[in-house]
Amino acid sequence: MIKHIVIWKLKEQPGESGNAVTARKMKEDIEALRDEIPEIKHIEVGLNMSGSDQSGDVALYSVFESLADLEIYQNHPAHQKVVEFVKEVASERRVVDYDVKHG
Repeated sequence: MIKHIVIWKLKEQPGESGNAVTARKMKEDIEALRDEIPEIKHIEVGLNMSGSDQSGDVALYSVFESLADLEIYQNHPAHQKVVEFVKEVASERRVVDYDVKHG
């Protein structure tokens, strides 16, 4: 099993609740991928509650059977559409992919 974890920091959005609205849209768009990409075994998106300067704004936790399934997910047209939006609104991205068997 492959775990795929991503954390994004968002660009400052206009308006008092701009970042919150953007983060919720990211969450909805990413979680909707579970209905379009069968290789996703588990997916969840969390929105940051911490006020720390070191924290990210949005976190993705997903699970795939294999690296091949992760690659299918990453190249899937539905995922690529979400990627386009995320690239517009995120200023920073960190990712970790690891095999549960090998840590």
